[in-house]
Amino acid sequence: MPTLLHIDSSALLDGSVSREVSAAFRDAWLEQHPGGTVIHRDLAAEPLPHLDGAAITAPFVPAEHRSPEQEAALALREALAEELEQADAIVIGTPMYNFTIPSSLKAWLDQVIIVGRTGGESPSAAGTPVTVVSARGGSYGPGSPRESFEFVTNYLEKVLTGMLGLEVDFIVPEFTLAPVNPALAEFIEHARISKEQALQAAEAKAKALAA
Repeated sequence: MPTLLHIDSSALLDGSVSREVSAAFRDAWLEQHPGGTVIHRDLAAEPLPHLDGAAITAPFVPAEHRSPEQEAALALREALAEELEQADAIVIGTPMYNFTIPSSLKAWLDQVIIVGRTGGESPSAAGTPVTVVSARGGSYGPGSPRESFEFVTNYLEKVLTGMLGLEVDFIVPEFTLAPVNPALAEFIEHARISKEQALQAAEAKAKALAA
């Protein structure tokens, strides 16, 4: 049966737009695959360790010479790689923190990219479709005053396609802070429409993958 890898990275377990839209994608995907499997990685509820020396060196050390720390680090990286390789589709929910992705999502990327396996010239999960829900408190799209501050979609497009060989599609709900930030009050309606469009796009994308 098909498998969906669902990754959430918002530090907010409640009230997160990226979580809400990624969940809408998951639910629509399950409607199309009622017997399917969902692997859910909640990087805020269960953070992954950041890459350290043991994790970096372990893949290049013969098994008989690895330290216990290297063995544990490599086991985690291989488990994450297997989840990626099992997936027929991937959805990633990420907010924008300080103009880029959360460190929890960066930790997942650093751990899951294994040169010679998931990363490199022939990535093991190449061609898998990934939908990224990239929510942001304001507006950073083309033509906006803060366009040059956008380091979420720019970065993820490069690393997901260039390193992992995935086929990336972005859904970008904007002005998520408008309902709670008085300085953005004039954009509350824009935020509502953007969120609704994102939910519709997530459902449509999930259904299209089953076509």
